[in-house]
Amino acid sequence: MDSPSAGYTFEYLIETLSGNPHKKFFNVPKLGGTKYDILPYSIRVLLEAAVRNCDGFLMKKEDVMNILDWKTKQSNVEVPFFPARVVLQDFTGIPAMVDFAAMREAVKSLGGDPKKVHPACPTDLTVDHSLQIDFSKCAIQNAPNPGGGDLQKAGKLSPLKVQPKKFPCRGQTTCRGSCDSGELSRNSGTFSSQIENTPILCPFHLQPVPEPETVLKNQEVEFGRNRERLQFFKWSSGAFKNVAVIPPGTGMAHQVNLEYLSRVVFEEKDLLFPDSVIGTDSHITMVNGLGILGWGVGGIETEAVMLGLPVTLTLPEVVGCELTGSSNAFVTSIDIVLGITKHLRQVGVAGKFVEFFGSGVSQLSIVDRTTIANMCPEYGAILSFFPVDNVTLRHLEHTGFDKTKLESMEKYLKAVKLFRNDENSSEPEYSQVIQINLNSIVASVSGPKRPQDRVAITDMKSDFQACLNEKVGFKGFQVAAEKQSDTVSIHYDGSEYKLSHGSVVIAAVISCTNNCNPSVMLAAGLLAKKAVETGLRVKPYIRTSLSPGSGMVTHYLSSSGVLPYLSKLGFEIVGYGCSTCVGNTAPLSEAVLNAVKQGDLVTCGVLSGNKNFEGRLCDCVRANYLASPPLVVAYAIAGTVNIDFQTEPLGTDSTGKEIYLNDIWPSREEVHQIEEEHVVLSMFKALKEKVELGNKRWNSLEAPESVLFPWDVKSTYIRCPSFFDKLTKEPAVLQPIENAHVLLYLGDSVTTDHISPAGSIARSSAAAKYLTNRGLTPREFNSYGARRGNDAVMTRGTFANIKLFNKFIGKPAPKTIHFPSGQTLDVYEAAELYQKEGIPLIILAGKKYGSGNSRDWAAKGPYLLGVKAVLAESYEKIHKDHLIGIGIAPLEFLPGENADSLGLSGREVFSLSFPEELSPGITLNMKTSTGKEFSVIASFENDVEITLYKHGGLLNFVARKFS
Repeated sequence: MDSPSAGYTFEYLIETLSGNPHKKFFNVPKLGGTKYDILPYSIRVLLEAAVRNCDGFLMKKEDVMNILDWKTKQSNVEVPFFPARVVLQDFTGIPAMVDFAAMREAVKSLGGDPKKVHPACPTDLTVDHSLQIDFSKCAIQNAPNPGGGDLQKAGKLSPLKVQPKKFPCRGQTTCRGSCDSGELSRNSGTFSSQIENTPILCPFHLQPVPEPETVLKNQEVEFGRNRERLQFFKWSSGAFKNVAVIPPGTGMAHQVNLEYLSRVVFEEKDLLFPDSVIGTDSHITMVNGLGILGWGVGGIETEAVMLGLPVTLTLPEVVGCELTGSSNAFVTSIDIVLGITKHLRQVGVAGKFVEFFGSGVSQLSIVDRTTIANMCPEYGAILSFFPVDNVTLRHLEHTGFDKTKLESMEKYLKAVKLFRNDENSSEPEYSQVIQINLNSIVASVSGPKRPQDRVAITDMKSDFQACLNEKVGFKGFQVAAEKQSDTVSIHYDGSEYKLSHGSVVIAAVISCTNNCNPSVMLAAGLLAKKAVETGLRVKPYIRTSLSPGSGMVTHYLSSSGVLPYLSKLGFEIVGYGCSTCVGNTAPLSEAVLNAVKQGDLVTCGVLSGNKNFEGRLCDCVRANYLASPPLVVAYAIAGTVNIDFQTEPLGTDSTGKEIYLNDIWPSREEVHQIEEEHVVLSMFKALKEKVELGNKRWNSLEAPESVLFPWDVKSTYIRCPSFFDKLTKEPAVLQPIENAHVLLYLGDSVTTDHISPAGSIARSSAAAKYLTNRGLTPREFNSYGARRGNDAVMTRGTFANIKLFNKFIGKPAPKTIHFPSGQTLDVYEAAELYQKEGIPLIILAGKKYGSGNSRDWAAKGPYLLGVKAVLAESYEKIHKDHLIGIGIAPLEFLPGENADSLGLSGREVFSLSFPEELSPGITLNMKTSTGKEFSVIASFENDVEITLYKHGGLLNFVARKFS
């Protein structure tokens, strides 16, 4: 279906872009004048989408004006929103694509052209939720669980040849390079530009190696287990316009969305408009850091957008977060990100938009911004929006963005006032403004015994002294005052050194918790470089190590030229995996151990991990501190934690000049520049190649090329759903609900988790019986999530939650009573009997029916069970919309009434008629078999909802449009 009749009401706002007459745009600022100028940038994006899609039906002029009047209408009105594109992951993507495939069948049966059936907007589907870990550590310890797929048909696992070990490669068995000890320093400046999600270069001499055996084996099992679904996805990508499938092994949905799919500005038929996205992943908000409006929603909302309908949201409050000041010395990106996140959580921004402005915003890199936006679920905001600015443009340039497009983008964003500039004299007006002074965020470490005990770097010396004085406990060591200045001499490598309380004996840079923000690892490398250049060294008795979280970290440390300097200070790569943080450090030297024992010294370990409990690193190291990677290097150089970095030097250079930490600490600008040049460009280039080239298994996977999908009647994963079985070319007159039985009598706060199939398939369930009858064993059942493309499984799993409390049963159980026979049965089995008998069904419920997460099968499942209406005291609005969208009538008791107050037992038979002219909120008369009659409210809120219900739901409405 084509997109909505774009902007007919506001065609007069269309203009050509300055200097480029072939590109057009809606000049929305002309619509509102000063009203527009005070709108938050995020609301301006909503307004542009409303203007562009205003067709008088799905998007009305009234909706546009409500958004323009955001200042007075916020939180009081609902507005539709047409996002520019949709992102799906495979679990939620498969039911949507199955519905489109079934719709083609329905359109053909009505005499239409099935080739016309396509999603209304660009849809990207990432296959990233199918991977299971069957193999680890390159060793097959147990046979993989086929999980119900056709693994046997895929053939045996291909043998993977492993090269013999060549020491001293520390167990990197597939390395083909020569392994003399000088190889690392000679080759550290040259590196392949390709980056994989797993190590593909030997970190010890930087030679290309094959993909790890574990990855290949897991991928092969994944393709075998999910072959049916993957073939269906591949057919979908060829059969439908606007559908692109990101194959398995490419990356996670939100990362691919950020690094590959994001446009920032869309261009469609020479019309420019802001990029925006909704998707079935809570981390969709990452793209807010690029100036793209987007957030996560449920599968049914996403499918509705694919079918040409908008998502509906209450016009949100927008909290302006003003960043001011400059970051303190020694503060890293992670400190800033966590500081801002903590502040937002404390302020309370749940259910609101957050928008950043102020002079401090330009100090945040795109990595910082996307990390903050990605943490929206942590502080409850719908999204956290960073308008496009010069930092964004520089980032896009570094990612290889086409320069001509970049110029057009900048012109367009400035023309519609969507480009943020620090020089702007006026800022938008916000619902609320909170201020965060970056100067208030201080660098800190955690310790000496627990990760929750944070210590500001400026207080480190005094805090350690206090720990020596305190009684033994969470922080104290209770060292006598006269012994706190004791020192013990040691001889090591021909030199004499002195150990004292606070001496650092272990320093470990571990990046397992820092991969999402490479700036801290680069900062450690740059600090090491400056330290070496000034002549500073780490004392040789300190056990130093560098354990990257992945080969990607090794790649950017090497390509940026800092790896040799880390090695010079003793931070050499020891391998990939948890080492120091789990106590797997090498033993300390005998000299150090004897000195610690002799002086009963409180020596220290400093590491960039996430656990530091007493004795964890080594039983002779009593104080352990968690610190950022650059601070680990700094404390290693200082040789003690008993130091004030602001007033005491780290050491001296060759001329005897004192060198302070501030002298060698890299600026944020230095780190960001290296990050953009050596991390971002390579990552984006590699991902682009990976997406566009695919992989051998995906490229060789056979898939149909037909217009209609060739359904396999034997398949237990992919099945043509029955939503369109009774579809006619024109909608029939609304039929009354006559002599309906109650399938379930439920209480308050029934959630979508109670309704929708989720998790594993219980062996005693109706779904299990269905799969068993088709020859599957329990080991092959897989999960409901994996079988969302099979409506027979999902319908049987509806209301199968063991915690469902049905008042007919009197205890939690997925059971109900089939009243004509009096049998107590599984919900599905009772519904099946009712359908065979031609008896319609309703559900009785209390308050907040359908609360919780948005789940498409919480509406689809009851529909396929034969439920015609739900009668509840109140609804979660999103779920009520879903019921209408599938063709179930949402009925409400009158205020103050419920089943108990009306004396209903649920065992009655109910009848209800609809008038020819159904209107929003109309009151209807419900009759029962006992003679009792009462009024109910038809909970339709607008003409669009009534139209969808008359058509039997959204799917039927769209199918008729195509016919």
